[in-house]
Amino acid sequence: MAPGDREDMIRHALWKSFSRVDIDHHAPQGNIEGRMGLGTVGPMKVCSAQGTRVSLRRTERLAREDAEPAVFLGLQVAGTSLVGQYDRQCLVRPGNLVVFESTAPYTLRFEKAFGYLSLRIPREALALPERVLRDVAAVTLGPGNPTARLAFTYFSQLAASEEIRSGAHAEAITGPSVELLRAVVTSQFGDASPGRTAASEVPLSLRITQYIREHLADPALSAPRIAAAHDISVRHLYTVLSRSGISLGDWIRTQRLAECRRELAGPGGRVRTIAGIGRKWGFVNATHLSKAFKQAYGISPRDWREQHHPTPSRGSAARTVARADVP
Repeated sequence: MAPGDREDMIRHALWKSFSRVDIDHHAPQGNIEGRMGLGTVGPMKVCSAQGTRVSLRRTERLAREDAEPAVFLGLQVAGTSLVGQYDRQCLVRPGNLVVFESTAPYTLRFEKAFGYLSLRIPREALALPERVLRDVAAVTLGPGNPTARLAFTYFSQLAASEEIRSGAHAEAITGPSVELLRAVVTSQFGDASPGRTAASEVPLSLRITQYIREHLADPALSAPRIAAAHDISVRHLYTVLSRSGISLGDWIRTQRLAECRRELAGPGGRVRTIAGIGRKWGFVNATHLSKAFKQAYGISPRDWREQHHPTPSRGSAARTVARADVP
């Protein structure tokens, strides 16, 4: 790109495909250099970036307008970054990870030339309690955490490999990727040397969450039923999920809300009633769904559906009829 076009192009690419942020390049247009790669892995978005010193700032307004709450996972490849959120800052060096949220203001500052990988993961997929996300935001993950070091290698390859991202099985690696990130977060604030029991239960946690996803529409889905399906006690079920940072009731509600959100925006969103879609996914009535939906996404189910299926105005409807009457 010509030097005069670079600033606008970088801003347009980020806003369109990854995250809406204010950008300050700390340099004249002629000195701005950068390279970006954008892609997806299932519901996750991936951004690889190299460039000259720059600051990114998510303002209160931009955070409030986010219709798709997400968690960002940053991987520092070269140079350093200073990340701030929730009145906390951390310095992220090469080989380190950092996590921050899209629904709260944050800053991301690169003082020198840098290499950086970022993944945007739907918060509904990660399904960690709000307090855990607040505790881990803008905290350097890596030093002294072997799980974080493993995750850095894994996510670096995932972000860099076009073959993995576009392969036939890309969707299948979403679950393990989310579970690995969850393991990084819980190991950061849990036992620094988790025992063999906790490690051996990771596959069980994956099987449990997969079972829940497959039975979300079943109104009889409950802790006793989930435990019985895996030949464990209800108490052990809660223990296994707790070690993965999952609150069972919150996680089920989050997944059901995500399905309602998907259906409301999909082709059948205008055909079915909001209450009907809610009942299908375990919400007793439209009021119950509306309250939970607005709390999770900051928008009502009706307004969300209207964004994707606008109701024709009377004038446009009349013009359509008039055109249909013309021989």
